[in-house]
Amino acid sequence: MFNSTLWLTLATLLGLATGFAREWLLVAAWGAGSRSDAFLVALFLPEALRMTMAGGLLAAAALPLYSLRNNLAQQRWLNGLSPWLLLCALLLAGLFAFGAPLWVQLIGPGLGEVARSQAVDNLFLLAACAPGFILHAVLSIPLQARERFVLAGLGSFVFNLPAVIYLGLMGAESQPQHVALACLLGSLLMPLSLLVPVWRLGWRPYSRDGEVGAGRELLSKIGPLLGSNLASQALALLERMVASMLGEGAVTWINLARKLINLPLIALMNLNQVLLGMMSARQGAERLGLLKQGLAAATILSVPASLGLAGTSPTLVALLFPGQVEGGPLPLLLAWFAVPLMFGAWNALLARYAYAAGDTHMPLHCELWGSVCTALLLVSLPFAIGLIGVALAALSGVLVTGLLLMRRQGLLTDLDWGKQWLLGILLLGLVAVALNPLGPGWLQLGLGTLVSSLALVALAVWLRPWRK
Repeated sequence: MFNSTLWLTLATLLGLATGFAREWLLVAAWGAGSRSDAFLVALFLPEALRMTMAGGLLAAAALPLYSLRNNLAQQRWLNGLSPWLLLCALLLAGLFAFGAPLWVQLIGPGLGEVARSQAVDNLFLLAACAPGFILHAVLSIPLQARERFVLAGLGSFVFNLPAVIYLGLMGAESQPQHVALACLLGSLLMPLSLLVPVWRLGWRPYSRDGEVGAGRELLSKIGPLLGSNLASQALALLERMVASMLGEGAVTWINLARKLINLPLIALMNLNQVLLGMMSARQGAERLGLLKQGLAAATILSVPASLGLAGTSPTLVALLFPGQVEGGPLPLLLAWFAVPLMFGAWNALLARYAYAAGDTHMPLHCELWGSVCTALLLVSLPFAIGLIGVALAALSGVLVTGLLLMRRQGLLTDLDWGKQWLLGILLLGLVAVALNPLGPGWLQLGLGTLVSSLALVALAVWLRPWRK
């Protein structure tokens, strides 16, 4: 588990680094204003689709079905499924492109007229990324089933690389339409990077020997997962809508905070992918043992990351964006977003524990209740206390979802969640009082790194996730 997670983490780190580089170069070239807001509004739907596929929506439903078959049946099943998914991808691209004016009005109701027009033009181009994203997810299925995670994990890196190269070369002379075309090129390179190994495994999308009913079988499993994902994306949409009405640049600030928070999430996301494949092949106590190992590893990864971000956010922002966001809300916003990062680290693993047993409905119900709680606070708190209300709304949702997932699976007494959450609260309170008020500087960065490192070592000694 740890070897697979480590290599997949390194592969995904490249992708997340290039994704952050894209956002950094965009802000450096255009600033945090209406132009960058417009492009990020246009990118919302394609990026949501890409992150949905990268997060394992298709894999969570397809891997248990694929793994039940022998090699020949696996080829027939995937060949029968591929044309239907490609057709869905083309329809989705058309829906994004021809509905661009309505989507932009919905996602960015606070944009000005010029910015809205730019966003529509960008979305019309970015919509064509959908087939590449979905085809990459399809081709990843046979590789993940054989525990070959690294090549599929390079998808984000391949997607972001053309845009990073263009922005790095052109700088302030870069144009949004050209950035959109670079993103389109990246989406085409994603499935091309997997074509050779999957072709050797027998993938033939044009084959007439594909299994009949493969699409219906997948649909029966993916429906609840899709509902859960749509709820998450609806919250992200609501978050962006609220941000667009909080003033110029607010969309960019929220997006930057999310990108920074996603950096420590790469190992968690990869751990989820690896554990899903391993738990799907096991039963009973052995599956529960893997879950406990995974949750211990998630705590070791998330708590130090949250402490580091919460304690050193002013210094990180000053180093990464010198002169770009001075006096803005990003440092405090980043510190508050570190809180739901810590408490939500378990949720994806708890949901995948149910997926591995073939239950995709129960996690949906739990996540919907958490989404309702977040949505209710999202339409009220930000207008009362500013952008920090977005982070507090997200925190309420992850807490409700996590407790419900444990309760519905009878895990409240089997997992040591109380002690770990209490320890996290105490440590976050300590860095908020002692480190964050120090302000930007090497002292704050050094102390924050020290506290995070000590927490990492102490948690590893206490939890020992490598122990069976």
